[in-house]
Amino acid sequence: MNVRVAFSSLFALISALMLGLAAGAVWMVPTLYLQQPLPWAVLPIGWLLGKTVRGWVRPAGRHAAVLAALATFVAALYVNLLTAAARIAGLMGMGLIDTMRTAGFHLLLQLAEIGQSPWDDVWYALGMGVAALAALRSGRQDPPGA
Repeated sequence: MNVRVAFSSLFALISALMLGLAAGAVWMVPTLYLQQPLPWAVLPIGWLLGKTVRGWVRPAGRHAAVLAALATFVAALYVNLLTAAARIAGLMGMGLIDTMRTAGFHLLLQLAEIGQSPWDDVWYALGMGVAALAALRSGRQDPPGA
């Protein structure tokens, strides 16, 4: 493996992680507005993440599918952490950033696990599968002889 391929793979991984964080933050808006968890929203988010990752990862194959599923997992984890932090912030009268800094990752993760139902994990697994399938499918076919 040469340096260019290694750098490209590392950049793709970091980009997928950042894309997942952005999707989780966007997902938090309707979750907080409706004041209830929206685990089913992982399906359209996973589809969008899969299509997005497929567009910039070359070649769009298993590597893109893994990155899309990872981005979807990060989005689901992040929305649960943000939702737990927002609930604590509302109860304690603190800012969201101060709450996240004070509570820490492990406490927010435990609170997110407490607030989930067993079916939420099924939704998240389905969303990761949708993301992987969307990243695998080719959108356009090359003409024969091209």
